[in-house]
Amino acid sequence: MTVYRKNITVNVGEDFNEDLTVFSADGTGVVDLTGFTAQSQIRKTAASYQFADIQVGITSAAKGEINISIASSITQFFRGGRHMWDLLLVRPSGFKFIAVEGNALIRTGITSIVHYYGSP
Repeated sequence: MTVYRKNITVNVGEDFNEDLTVFSADGTGVVDLTGFTAQSQIRKTAASYQFADIQVGITSAAKGEINISIASSITQFFRGGRHMWDLLLVRPSGFKFIAVEGNALIRTGITSIVHYYGSP
């Protein structure tokens, strides 16, 4: 199976939600995810000991469809910048592999200040 690259953008303090479809290595069809489990994490670097779990739901196993999400109660603690993420799939046999990986741009926003400079 080919590792796909998918970059994501997460806004600090907001819910994140993304739908993904896992395709076969030759690209001719989807991977049937029946019996699979999945895990996903986001980190600043691959070696970072701090991480956040990304919630993963297999929404349609036969169609290879997955949803990844992070609640605002988690993203409120993110620091802005470029991070990394991946999606680990586990076959019913127990074989583990990274199916999707990419960069995660964490956006803090600028227009969250209530007053302009010099305003009361």
